[in-house]
Amino acid sequence: MATLPAKPDMKDRILETADRLFYLQGIRAIGVDTIAAEIGISKRTLYNHFPSKDALITAYLARRFVAPRTSDKSPVEQILGTFDSLERRFSAKDFRGCPFVNAVAELGEDRSVRKVAVAFKESRRLWFRDLLVQLGVADADALATQLALLVDGSIAQDLVRNDPAMARAAKEAATVLLRNAGVKVGGNIATNKRATKKRHSRPAS
Repeated sequence: MATLPAKPDMKDRILETADRLFYLQGIRAIGVDTIAAEIGISKRTLYNHFPSKDALITAYLARRFVAPRTSDKSPVEQILGTFDSLERRFSAKDFRGCPFVNAVAELGEDRSVRKVAVAFKESRRLWFRDLLVQLGVADADALATQLALLVDGSIAQDLVRNDPAMARAAKEAATVLLRNAGVKVGGNIATNKRATKKRHSRPAS
């Protein structure tokens, strides 16, 4: 006999509800009263799990801070696949932009919010950099910054235009940047010309 999936505990229910409401309607617009009412609990019950709204905001942002999944795909496929994922996300009815940018726009005076937002953006930039290093790109750090800017720029353009094709345009720009850095993009082969020459000239160990 199949067992029913366990129901989320109260703390998880509070956080899931806060996540949805904060993201869709804004952090300032949603008070703890609204979150408690949505779940059908008292404010006191909510405060038993999160002592303040600030604590709930911190937990919300931590929940959104998800590391990229490991992948068997090539570095180039992972880099360009980022923009494919963005295009799918842009097409969703509940897309409201980057939660970290939104949080800073609302609560920029809060240093803890800005700190976690910077940490998230830097983690994504470093993810690009590590993939570029694998490809042998000479200035992986600078190119990683440019790719991160394309991501954020496409998000902003989609929010203004409501056009998922902005992700496709960003992907095309990323492809140009990769090629200009010496990375061969096309088909299932993606290598760096400079890195290939180095490997060929390096004596076998």
